[in-house]
Amino acid sequence: MGAFFRQKLAYSIFLLYLCCMKGRWVFMALALALALALAAQENTGRRYMLDDVILDIYRAATELGETDYEQLQTDLYALYETPIDLNATTDEELQQLPFLSPHQIDELLAYADRHPFESVYELQLIPSLTSYDIRNLLPFITITNNQSPITNHLYAREVFRNAKHEVLTRIDARNIEGFEGTDPMYVQGRYRFDYQRRVVLGAQLRRPAGGGAQDLQYGAYLQLKDIGPLHTLVAGNFQASFGQGLVLASPFHSGKSAYVSTVGLPQEGLRYYSSVDGEGLHGAGTTFRWKWNGQTRLDVSALYSMRRANDSTWHHLVGANVTVRHKRLHVQLTAVENIWSDSIRPYRNTNYNRHYFRGRTQAVIGVSARYNHGWFDLFGEVATAQNRDHWGVGTLIGSRFYPTEGVSLLALYRYYSPYFDNALGYAFSETSRLGDENGGYLGFELTRWKNWRVWGYADVFGFSGPKYGIPDAPSIGFDALVEVCYRWLSLRLRAKQKGELNTYMTRAQFDWIEGPWSLRTTAEANLTHQTELHYGVTLYQDVAYRFQQAPVSLRGRVQFFDAREWNNRIYAYEHDVLYAFSIPAVYGLGGRAYLCLRWQIIPQLALYCRVSETLWQKAWYSAHHPSWSGKGIPSRTDIHLLLRATL
Repeated sequence: MGAFFRQKLAYSIFLLYLCCMKGRWVFMALALALALALAAQENTGRRYMLDDVILDIYRAATELGETDYEQLQTDLYALYETPIDLNATTDEELQQLPFLSPHQIDELLAYADRHPFESVYELQLIPSLTSYDIRNLLPFITITNNQSPITNHLYAREVFRNAKHEVLTRIDARNIEGFEGTDPMYVQGRYRFDYQRRVVLGAQLRRPAGGGAQDLQYGAYLQLKDIGPLHTLVAGNFQASFGQGLVLASPFHSGKSAYVSTVGLPQEGLRYYSSVDGEGLHGAGTTFRWKWNGQTRLDVSALYSMRRANDSTWHHLVGANVTVRHKRLHVQLTAVENIWSDSIRPYRNTNYNRHYFRGRTQAVIGVSARYNHGWFDLFGEVATAQNRDHWGVGTLIGSRFYPTEGVSLLALYRYYSPYFDNALGYAFSETSRLGDENGGYLGFELTRWKNWRVWGYADVFGFSGPKYGIPDAPSIGFDALVEVCYRWLSLRLRAKQKGELNTYMTRAQFDWIEGPWSLRTTAEANLTHQTELHYGVTLYQDVAYRFQQAPVSLRGRVQFFDAREWNNRIYAYEHDVLYAFSIPAVYGLGGRAYLCLRWQIIPQLALYCRVSETLWQKAWYSAHHPSWSGKGIPSRTDIHLLLRATL
């Protein structure tokens, strides 16, 4: 108890310091939280579990890549609001949970087929699910004993009577000190209509900070599912993912992760896209599905998209996919044709982009397959992309092995030729853009011992030509990681060489939960060596509290960092308002703190608030920002407010 008291005391002192210096907004948020503590009761435990799952998904990632965490959170919250019925689910539904491996999905479906679930406690009977996996599953699943047949019909009266309506209004004051004389306000409005995830439509409008009416960004989407042979219909903003992603991939790219067994998770189908950041497709797509004998399935998909490639060029895409699934074998053929209104070329000609696509039309064709036989799982994809007078080739082949209970092994090989350049594709890779890469990956995961979890991987890759940040060619690199978890304690070690840059990282984390309190202490450090040796280190304390007698929950963090070179920057995921995420790169010498508040005013209305502030040491900041006036304490303040109404 003494250590716990000291942690709370240190946390309070740091917040008081921020309040006295520049943290007046933190003080206001704390005062508001104390006033709200007198409100009515609400159990926020399940939502806390959801927030922790989202945090764990990020913390498992070892590379940020091009991951769209906003869309990920939207999908997970939709599953939270309308949980998956384990007795009436499909592989496509379960694949939306990025922490589940294909083997775990297969075992869940097989168990439900042999013996329908009657209780969540039966999850312990599935060999591949550990207590850690079950904890992550619980916010997103339900079990019903409804024996009535599932109908593919939709009735307008039922849809509008039982649908959920959601209206969000969000206002952020971003980088207040840095917007002198300019409007620092980010404004967003959002509406969503959802009927059991079968009928989903929504619209979103936002204006970036510092922008005007001409900078408004907007988008809308519609999704219909399971209406007779019509499996999916999407319109507006949507995403398309097939196979391993060499031809078409969704905006969410998991990449390398501590979830070793999920590497190479197949991406399937058409889905809505709720963001307006331009990463998705804009048009329409449809999938028709036919089944025979419960063991054979045929899906035929077609899609069209039109969006701006830049201010003066339009990008048109026409694509199709045919998927055949028979028992354990799964085969897909995907083809797309890209057409631009003007010739596409890299913004600037450099050595590393000399093989990037140039031209007005590009065809991409790929074939993927998966064969599952219980203790092993084979998967892969081969694709070719037109690039001027060449046809680039991309290949990804992998296998998972389950030699005994609690042991998972993964082997993966990929080869992307220099001319294989497909802007809409993303598969397992060292870089965020496919092309000119050759590599092999070995991973393992051990869960045989109670309370222990050990995983790791080794990846060796090579580039025949220069890459961004790697001028020398050819070059070879490696990336190795091992992480050990024992109950609430975890330790991660990682070593990586890419070009001439050598990086060594470590992270230790300790979790403590007692009643309404949740504490997480994290220490992270790195060493980099290129021409000189530099270091980066950060220490942060997370504190969460959910009021037992009030509909209020609080999350906060206090962080110290010392990473004086850009290569030593450290990314740390932070909780934010609903459907938002914050992954700042702490860089320099200073401290950072934030506080998140959630208040369920009434069952249909919730208020979210987040206040964050970063303070830098004067000497370091003035040396790296010559234009700074030198007055006061260099800092950055952000305030996020969101009001959510549901019906």
